[in-house]
Amino acid sequence: MYVQNASVPDRKPVTVPGLLAMKTQGRRIVMLTAYDASFAWQLEAAGVDVALVGDSLGMVVQGHASTLPVTLEHMVYHTAAVARGLSATMLVADLPFMADRDVAHVLEAGARLVGEAGAAMVKIEGAAPHVLEAIAALTARAIPVCAHLGLTPQSVHKFGGFRIQGREQAAADRVLAEALAVQAAGADLLVMEGVPVELGQRVTAALKIPVIGIGAGPHCDGQVLVIHDMLGITPGKRPKFSKDFLAGRDSVGAAIAAYAEDVRSGAFPAPEHCFN
Repeated sequence: MYVQNASVPDRKPVTVPGLLAMKTQGRRIVMLTAYDASFAWQLEAAGVDVALVGDSLGMVVQGHASTLPVTLEHMVYHTAAVARGLSATMLVADLPFMADRDVAHVLEAGARLVGEAGAAMVKIEGAAPHVLEAIAALTARAIPVCAHLGLTPQSVHKFGGFRIQGREQAAADRVLAEALAVQAAGADLLVMEGVPVELGQRVTAALKIPVIGIGAGPHCDGQVLVIHDMLGITPGKRPKFSKDFLAGRDSVGAAIAAYAEDVRSGAFPAPEHCFN
């Protein structure tokens, strides 16, 4: 680990029990993606709680149309780079597409992302039986897991595109049941993406573990955005659930600090960033 600038705040490292305490105390969790050491340092300096090395790098860094081409080698490389820019901010890394095809592969991927690359937690999409088995296997070996439900990008072909999930009652009930299942399997954190506000609120209230929203409404325990969306530099149309925090500000650091402040105060997401 390294620190490039003495202005980085001196704070205690964010931990898994610390995130649970934040939920219990009603303090919103600030999460943001990062893919290299320089942006990681910016997150660290702004006091962001959790840095996520998302397989979204396949789209915003590599230029692919989805996250599916991202490999474990890519994730290890970028996670290690981000780890070098952090000291107190918790580091979470995505398990890439098909890393969960069996327990042996998921354990190998988890071991590399944590042991080799420096992540404190790995993120896995879905709640199918093999995913629940993977979560249990990882947590049994002291690798914390962040689950990911709702609009799960690795299922883009099954969904027929990047579509909002859980709008019908039966679908909403299914997402809630999945959330309870991943918690029971041992997940320590949950990312909820692309669901109506009411469902985001239901899931957050039902779970003991923290729920981080991305297009899941203001009632979640925290928020996450892809940093390229948050800075307004993603090519094409920006997702409805994002906001350009760099607009009207003179630096990346100021934009990240503004995002963190708005998440903690509840100002973000506003109604225009939410789905009904």
